[in-house]
Amino acid sequence: MMVLVTPGRVVDAGSVRTAHADAWEAHGLYRASAGGGTARLPGIRLMASGLPHPQWNSGDVLDAEIVEVAAVSSWYDAKGVPWGVRVPRGMTWPHGRRLFALRLMGLAADAFRPAPGVEGVTLRVAGPVDAAVVLGVDTAAFEEPVEMQRPWVEPMLSQPSLTVCLAERDGEPVGCGYCLVTDGEAGPAVYVAGVGVVPAARRCGIGAAVSSWLVRRGLDAGAELAHLHPDTDDAERIYARLGFVEVDGFDIYVDHI
Repeated sequence: MMVLVTPGRVVDAGSVRTAHADAWEAHGLYRASAGGGTARLPGIRLMASGLPHPQWNSGDVLDAEIVEVAAVSSWYDAKGVPWGVRVPRGMTWPHGRRLFALRLMGLAADAFRPAPGVEGVTLRVAGPVDAAVVLGVDTAAFEEPVEMQRPWVEPMLSQPSLTVCLAERDGEPVGCGYCLVTDGEAGPAVYVAGVGVVPAARRCGIGAAVSSWLVRRGLDAGAELAHLHPDTDDAERIYARLGFVEVDGFDIYVDHI
């Protein structure tokens, strides 16, 4: 599936999916010393974070017909982590249990339409000293327990090519998100993820402002493609206003044994 975004430019579903795999591979490589890692097996790219949650240990299926599920399972067993796979929409995958469809959106650099700023809100780069603040915003925004999110969020504050954005309104932290710049098989790209706003500060443009800031950061670093996955229809509308277009995404599978 290809979607025309500006004259002569297209966002290709295959390129967006490949960029997504590049970003997750970067996460796995950075976390190798903590039990994570990456691998390439026939028909699939693998990454692990080393954390005991399948959403952070995943494989990207390239060719379902040649994937040896037993070999994939053996690799993750050696890591001691649960895992899942992302299967391109429309590809037959006869293994495991389908959980849900993961939507994807892509943005060609010249199609970017920045969001306006929000009065009283400042956006800045967060570093390791901001770990507690970022974690507080993240857990409030996504309603996840601190003990689960901490080992995922904290390492990102020092991960190369990854920038965490912290939004503050009148000095109070209200939003966050991150962008990860890669230059892998999809070429120069930026992955935008983890964008969340605390409940009391929603519906005033902060999420759009954070997302826009992250996209700009990635494009300024040389990315030619931005990509993300909208969790809701409201998020899809926000990203569409920035210039993103939706492409065919993934089906997510777990429980392959």
